[in-house]
Amino acid sequence: MYFFAVFVLLGTGLAVNGEIHSLTYIYTAFSKPVGLPGIHEFTAMGQLDGRMIDYFDSDNQKKVPKQAWMTERLSADYWDKGTQSRQSKQQWFKVNIDILKERMRQNDTDTHVLQWMHGCVGEMTDGGIKFKSGMDMYSYDGNNFLSFDDKDGVWVAPTAEAVQTKRKWDEVQVLKEYTKGYLENECIDWLGKFISYGQQQLTEAIPPKVHLFTRNTKVEANILLTCLATGFLPKEITLHMKRNGRVLTPADGVVSSGVRPNGDETYQRRDSVEILRSDLSTYTCEVNHPASKVHVEKEWDHKLHPDTNSGPIIGVAIGGLLLVIGVVVLVVLYKTGKLGPCGNRGSKESLNSSSSGGSGNNGVSNGTAVYLAVPQGNTSANNGNAISVIQPPAQGNTSANNGNTASVSQPLLQGNISGIPASGTQPPE
Repeated sequence: MYFFAVFVLLGTGLAVNGEIHSLTYIYTAFSKPVGLPGIHEFTAMGQLDGRMIDYFDSDNQKKVPKQAWMTERLSADYWDKGTQSRQSKQQWFKVNIDILKERMRQNDTDTHVLQWMHGCVGEMTDGGIKFKSGMDMYSYDGNNFLSFDDKDGVWVAPTAEAVQTKRKWDEVQVLKEYTKGYLENECIDWLGKFISYGQQQLTEAIPPKVHLFTRNTKVEANILLTCLATGFLPKEITLHMKRNGRVLTPADGVVSSGVRPNGDETYQRRDSVEILRSDLSTYTCEVNHPASKVHVEKEWDHKLHPDTNSGPIIGVAIGGLLLVIGVVVLVVLYKTGKLGPCGNRGSKESLNSSSSGGSGNNGVSNGTAVYLAVPQGNTSANNGNAISVIQPPAQGNTSANNGNTASVSQPLLQGNISGIPASGTQPPE
């Protein structure tokens, strides 16, 4: 199963019955600086319907709004507490990466990646917004590691390395109840608030710009014909390439990028097919964008431009910070040979314990998980004791009932739970 930055769902148009919205928090931590411009050792962000609403990184050390309505509707205290929470999360991730490296007997030469995604999807109804699904999942070094099955209320270990942690977490009923309750209630409550706050922007519809262009291929007699629709919002769009009026399919060699984000919060999609240079058939690209009520059908003029290797630059960006981070993760994993299953494991208890036994994966496949995410929230337990590694960073309030903060000396990957976070006024973050 592959988890890219474009994982979250996007609602469309006005807040009407049946409309789908999502609130997702994504955390990515590297074991050491990657050394690439704009890529930080630790990054955290919130997304509403696929649009970034807040952001934090290890260099700037401040949680900041990424939408004007977030600035207008949320107080300075909200951002101060959010900053403190994310600074705590940064330490949590650092400790956990170190623990995992030790348990797996990994050295400091390679770069390792710990990721977490957490959030909820809701459907608009007459009475507001109704819970549709929740997500709480982890990955380490690009592999699916652990996730919460909200339907059955159990933790899922898609690999043997996480089975022991799954068993421990499943034994703690209060943790399962809290996680399920958070996803189905508190997260949905904040999703409804954010939809209300950002309603004007969420209803914005921007039509696509459509381009047809060619480029050379490895076969001299062939060219690659590409249709690019870019700059549109929201993301729902249909695109068909046609030959003499017939819709081409993957069986005809059509390859699609799918819908992916641009760097300006709009989206793009590109479909391509390899054809003979000498082909005189009529090729067209048909694009339909329901939200903006735009229907475009563009015909290829059979012109081969001097620079057939490039095509228009518009919309070619890989998709802004989110997808860039996903690409960096892939590059890191490729260079270190970790695109497959994890390497050596240690014998101590941790998320990556090699204990045998059924994983209870409930259909969750084992595979590369690039750019998983996480919510933020409470960083302390109700009784003031340190949250042990067996419990993920809490969701909800960023302070404990007694005001004590959680210790990060014990990562979430082992030990016993000493307290369950309180539900508070802070959103999942």
